[in-house]
Amino acid sequence: MPTYRILSSNAALLVVDIQERLCAAMERESLERMLKRTGAAIEGAKALQLPILVTEQYSKGLGPTHHQLCERLGGFKPVEKLAFSAATAEVLTRLEGRRQILLAGMETHVCVFQTVRDLVEKGFEAWILADAILSRSAEDRRVGLELCKEAGAHITTVESALFDMLGRAGSPEFKLISSAVR
Repeated sequence: MPTYRILSSNAALLVVDIQERLCAAMERESLERMLKRTGAAIEGAKALQLPILVTEQYSKGLGPTHHQLCERLGGFKPVEKLAFSAATAEVLTRLEGRRQILLAGMETHVCVFQTVRDLVEKGFEAWILADAILSRSAEDRRVGLELCKEAGAHITTVESALFDMLGRAGSPEFKLISSAVR
């Protein structure tokens, strides 16, 4: 029976392929919202001391991780990949045994969906941060979310996931997360 509670002791954040050249193909307003919400997810994950993994799909062609996210991530080593799924052997190893994977990234209907499918098939819980995913078209994003849900993912938002893990107000982490999601 699946759980509907995200535990910070069992969670990790996986940021899938939010790369400069791919971002250039996205609708500007939607992209800015996704970058802001992904940034909040990163800040919240740091406050809760979650592992944060970043993948890059064919970086030679699609460029590096978007500069706004690089600023929030600090020093990090992205996992390079050619497969659409980010559930690679290297990613699975770097999850540090965490079984609840929060996903942000793009594109929803390709890399995010295939990652979800592979994670669920491997016994992980996939939690889609719906406000931190994107596709070039609204239709592809909508269908991608449906495919993720049908594959077994939970659909949530950045704020909902972070506060679920936090569980209560009044801590230094609460202040950091509250600031991040504003």
